[in-house]
Amino acid sequence: MSLEENKATVRRFIEAYNNRNLDLFDDLVAPDYVDHTHQQQGRESFKQLFTLAFDAFPDWHEHIEDIIAEGDRVWVCVNATGTHTGEWNLSGVPLPPTGKKVAMTMVFIWRIVGGKLAEGWEVDEDRGFLKQLGVIEYTETGKKLFPENAG
Repeated sequence: MSLEENKATVRRFIEAYNNRNLDLFDDLVAPDYVDHTHQQQGRESFKQLFTLAFDAFPDWHEHIEDIIAEGDRVWVCVNATGTHTGEWNLSGVPLPPTGKKVAMTMVFIWRIVGGKLAEGWEVDEDRGFLKQLGVIEYTETGKKLFPENAG
C-alpha cells in the first residue's frame, strides 16, 4: 500500500467512528488487531471499546488536525470533543454521567497491513481530560504548576 492509501484508510476509519458506523470497522480493522494502549487484541474487543465510548459520550467527534505516513505507519493528531452523558468506565471504576463537555488532543499511531489497521497506540491528555470531568482536582501547588487548568 502507498503512503497515501494508508492515510486514506485512517481517514475512513475516523470518519466511520465519527458516524458511528461500526460495520465499516470490518473493512478497516484486521481481525487480530492489537491495541497496545488498552492492552487488548481482536477487532471485536476494539469495537466494544468504541461502543462503550459512544454510550458515555454520544456526541464525541474527532477532527483530524494533521496526518503523517511513513512506511507502514500513520500518525494522526485529532482534536476531540464530547459531552459526558452516559456512564464511563475508568479502569474498572464507573463514572456516572457528569453532563460536562470535554475537549482533548490525541495522537494515534497505526500500523497498516493490507489496507487495514493492524496495530495501534494512543497518546492523549489524560490529566486535562480527567480534570474536565471533575475526576481530579489540583492541589494548591498543582494550580501554580498548571494555571491554565486550575479553574
